[in-house]
Amino acid sequence: MFLRTCLLAALVSAAPLVSAADVVTKPEAEAMVKKALGYLKANGPDKTFAEINKKDGPFVDRDLYLTVYGSDGVVRAHGANAKMIGKNLMELKDVDGKAFVKERVEMAKKKVPFWQDYKFNNPVTNKIEPKTMYCVPEDDLILCGGVYLK
Repeated sequence: MFLRTCLLAALVSAAPLVSAADVVTKPEAEAMVKKALGYLKANGPDKTFAEINKKDGPFVDRDLYLTVYGSDGVVRAHGANAKMIGKNLMELKDVDGKAFVKERVEMAKKKVPFWQDYKFNNPVTNKIEPKTMYCVPEDDLILCGGVYLK
């Protein structure tokens, strides 16, 4: 019994702990998207996209990264996966069958910031997790940053 208790205690203590500081919040996602919007207005799309694409750049924080879509569903910048850049993801669906990019483009037509829920791969945990994405339409672009829901 003692050995089982010690083994269990060792396993529990070896499990990774997630502190509150590791969890990105909705206000942090909103702030990051607004920061990118300001950067876009000051520096133009090419320089902004280059900065967003840097995995160690100013628009990546823990599991928070930005993605920029055109109103056509084509990825213009992606802070976690450069292979997505230039691809039309309009028909991409999450594990539940939700065409989230198509929905995002439709929501952006209202020209107001919004939150959208779907499931996506977390680049930190490498697991499919529920996510909520904050998006701001700007001209023909949609700037987005999301929070994985723990």
